[in-house]
Amino acid sequence: MAEILIVGGGASGMMAAVAAAQCGNRVTLFEKNEKLGKKLFITGKGRCNITNNAEVEDLFPAVISNPKFLYSAFYSFTNEQTVEFFEDLGVKTKVERGGRVFPLSDHSSDVIRALEREMKRLNVRVFLNSEVCGLSVRDDEVKGIVVSGGRKIRGDAVIVATGGISYPSTGSTGDGYRFAKECGHHISDLSPALVPMEVKEDYTGELMGLSLRNVEICITDGKKKLYEDFGEMLFTHYGVTGPVILSASSVVGKKLKERELTLHINLKPALTEEQLDRRVLREFEENQNRQFKNSVDSLFPAKLRPVIVALSEIPPEKKVNEITREERHRFIRLIRDFPMTLTGLRGYSEAIITRGGVSVREIDPGTMESRLVKGLFFAGEVLDLDAVTGGYNLQIAWSTGHLAGMNAGALSL
Repeated sequence: MAEILIVGGGASGMMAAVAAAQCGNRVTLFEKNEKLGKKLFITGKGRCNITNNAEVEDLFPAVISNPKFLYSAFYSFTNEQTVEFFEDLGVKTKVERGGRVFPLSDHSSDVIRALEREMKRLNVRVFLNSEVCGLSVRDDEVKGIVVSGGRKIRGDAVIVATGGISYPSTGSTGDGYRFAKECGHHISDLSPALVPMEVKEDYTGELMGLSLRNVEICITDGKKKLYEDFGEMLFTHYGVTGPVILSASSVVGKKLKERELTLHINLKPALTEEQLDRRVLREFEENQNRQFKNSVDSLFPAKLRPVIVALSEIPPEKKVNEITREERHRFIRLIRDFPMTLTGLRGYSEAIITRGGVSVREIDPGTMESRLVKGLFFAGEVLDLDAVTGGYNLQIAWSTGHLAGMNAGALSL
C-alpha cells in the first residue's frame, strides 16, 4: 500500500484521488482554499459542462495544444466513462447543443458533492486551508511535500494538480509551475486562453450587453483566414466574448500578441447573398417612403440598428425609395461581413483556462509521471494542454487525473 499525496482539490485532483484510492492506497489531498472545486463551481456559468459526447477520436481536433499527448489519457478514461462515472455517483446528465454534457440539475455543486462523497467513501483524507509550499525530492525521486511552516510530509508518490493561473481568485496562482521548475521541468509560454477579446472600435459601447445567436465569425490576418466558427457571441464595453469568441481566442491568441487581427461577423449566415438581397428588397419595398434609419427594424436587434446604419454609409435620413442598387449591395455586404478590429486578449482574471504549462515532452503520456523525477505526477491544467469550449478541457482534467491516480496507485503493486 502506497502513500499518495495530491496537491490541489480541483477537477483533476479529485479524480486522481478517487482513482488512486480505488487501487487500495492511502490517499491524502491538500487544498489551499477553504473548500474543494472552487473553479469547477463556476465552470459553464455555474452549470458545469462535464464533458462532450463526441466520439473519442473527435475529441482530439478540439484540443489546441499537444493533442497527440492525450491519446492514452483519453482512451484509458473516455468521455463515455466520465458520464458513467458521474451517473453511478448519482449525477444524472443531459446533452445539449454541440454535444455538451451537463448535470441534469444544471448545478455544478452536484458534481463537486458527488466527488466529495466518493472520496469520503474511499477514505481519502482531505485537508482544506492547507497550502503546499514545495516538493521534497532527493536523488531524482520524490519523497513527499513541504507544507506551511516547513513541515515535511512523506509520500511514495505526489500528484500535482494545481491548475494554471486563470481565475486566480479560485486559488490558481501558478504554484504547480514553480514546483515543476524546481524539479528541472520546463514551462512553455503561458497566456490566457478561452478569454474575451478587446476591439478598437468605439461603438462597442453602444452594443454592450447585446447577444447575437446563430452568427458566423471569421478571424483574418490580412488575407489569411485564421479561424471560423458558428454560434453565439456577446458584445461588452471593451470588446467581444461568448462561446465562439472564447474558442477563437485560444487559436488566434499568439498572433494577436504580435498584431491586430480582423473579426468578420456574418449576421445572417442562414441566407445566401441572393436570398439576403431579396429579403432586404422586400423590407425596402414595404418601407419605401420611410427614412433609411427607420426601415431596418425587423432586420436587427435595437442596439445594433444605429451602428449598422452608421457603417452602411447610406445617409440615415435618405428615403428608402432613393437608395441606389450600389448602396443596397454595399449594405448587404456589411450584413454579411460586419467588421471589428481585434487588438488583444483580456487578462488571466477573465480567462477560463491557461494556455501553456509543464512541457509534455518531459511527462510520460501513458502514466502522467515525470520523466525527470520518479514518483512525481502531473494532471490537468498545470500541463501544457488546452482545448476549445464544449466540455473538452474538463475531459482533459478527468482523463489525466484518472491516469495519474491509477499509475501513482500502481506503485503499491
